[in-house]
Amino acid sequence: MSTRTRGVVASACLVLLAGCGGSGAVEIDSPDVSAADRKACEAFLDALPQKLAGEDSRSVTPADALGAAWGDPAFTLTCGVEVPAGFDRLSGCTQVNGVGWFVPQDEAEGGRDATFTAVGFRPRVALRVPADHQPEGGAAALAQLAGPVRKQLRLVNRCE
Repeated sequence: MSTRTRGVVASACLVLLAGCGGSGAVEIDSPDVSAADRKACEAFLDALPQKLAGEDSRSVTPADALGAAWGDPAFTLTCGVEVPAGFDRLSGCTQVNGVGWFVPQDEAEGGRDATFTAVGFRPRVALRVPADHQPEGGAAALAQLAGPVRKQLRLVNRCE
């Protein structure tokens, strides 16, 4: 067996072994976005931390998804989302380190998964926080994401 063939076989074995451990890739549904928003989302995703609220990052599928994941059960972040159902100009937001996050009232009460959306930035991003990580993990994640949101995304209006 040639050196090159052995290298390919060894790489394939490592990929298979990596796939057997852990929880595998997290599926992210990417929204349809303009080319400009895709570019902004990709820059934002590149700026995200490897650990979020103490949880390690996980691979996502498809590989070109406009999102990221951490932990198990996974925090999932999606870039380029629409305005969330139930949001209007009179809706309040949770302010965390200069970023207003909207969460539907029924999800904010706890005991269930909650999706927080940074509605004042473009493209918009949404973080789904599993109930298992509420409330401390959710608060830590929002605080950690505030920097990349403010630095990488465009503020279009304040959500107070």
